Amino acid sequence: MVEIIKGVFADLHIHSRFSRACSKDITIENLEKWGKIKGLGLIGTGDFTHPLWLKELKENLEEKNGILYSKNGFKFILTGEISLMYTQGRGRRVHLVLLVPNFEIADKINSYLDTKGRRDYDGRPIFKISCEQFARDLREISDKIEIIPAHVWTPWFGIFGSSTGFDSLKEAFGNEEKNIHAIETGMSSNPEMNWHLSELNNKAIVSFSDSHSFWPWRMGREATIFEKIESFQDIINAIRENKILGTIETEPAYGKYHWDGHIDCNFSSPPEETKKINGICPICGKPLVIGVANRVNEIGNQDITKNINKKKYYTLLPLHELIAFAISSKLENKKTWEIYNNLIEKFENEFNILLNVSKENLINELKDNEKLVKLILENREGKIKVKPGYDGKYGEMIGGEKQVKLF
Repeated sequence: MVEIIKGVFADLHIHSRFSRACSKDITIENLEKWGKIKGLGLIGTGDFTHPLWLKELKENLEEKNGILYSKNGFKFILTGEISLMYTQGRGRRVHLVLLVPNFEIADKINSYLDTKGRRDYDGRPIFKISCEQFARDLREISDKIEIIPAHVWTPWFGIFGSSTGFDSLKEAFGNEEKNIHAIETGMSSNPEMNWHLSELNNKAIVSFSDSHSFWPWRMGREATIFEKIESFQDIINAIRENKILGTIETEPAYGKYHWDGHIDCNFSSPPEETKKINGICPICGKPLVIGVANRVNEIGNQDITKNINKKKYYTLLPLHELIAFAISSKLENKKTWEIYNNLIEKFENEFNILLNVSKENLINELKDNEKLVKLILENREGKIKVKPGYDGKYGEMIGGEKQVKLF
């Protein structure tokens, strides 16, 4: 019998069209439309620090108890990502996701940021502020602002990243560490990998997509499941009391930085192989970019059975990926869309299809596509095989001898 997964699926780390390398078609309307199709019940606005996007949000969303409602009643909350670049022992680059309780507090944060630099050039602005100072300053603005270190293990911008990060939250945030209540896994890690770090035993482990578009193979590819969301306080309570229901994760090997390697040399290696070659690329002779799996091994300090706050998580590949693989097509191909749209029309939304629809109903609907049924069921059990990503290269889904590049 299929376990019915209930709750509010939320993706609170996305970007607007005002961020670099993002779709120029990202609008409130498109986020709502495709969020519903994906199965999301709450979306972060992203980029509240950008003046033009914030103006658009204020003009089109109605605020009530910290939730922003569209004209159709879809729910958003104010969110954004900040890049901190500064020196602490060595050069640091850290991305932080902010959850903000209302427009009034958003304006106060923006006024504060205006004393530190510009925020009109990109949806993810950069500031020369330490993590500790930034957390302290924002707490003085409002203790309801939630700061979540983003994609914590990625080499270049993760709080634990091998190239510019720290060995602990305490090292990064100092006395403010106690006010950091959650971390974001990122695509290259999952909760189980994070359970190896004892410092996270009392932190919530959340997942969001960091999407740069509204398409359903991007938005919601990682998400967090909440029991209820009627106010901003509901979200804060669930995070700070670690009462989330669970998360949606991609297989970590799909992430761009799961293994070590050099993309220019077309070389990658798992941690044990990297150790044998002393971290040096055999092609160019330079140090490898150390990935997430290796970094977890390096600073992880406990057996995962020691973490008592484990939440359930579901390892899923977006439905478009499965369809494209099953029919040897591309994500945006008309044939892929035709199958996807038919399934959505029949079964309401993508998360319902990936998690809840019974095998019998899938077989009945996909009579001529046994391969897709098999993939959906294997995906549900986290059994899709993956060739790991490395040094900015996404992982690849493997089927027999054939490989299909994902994302």
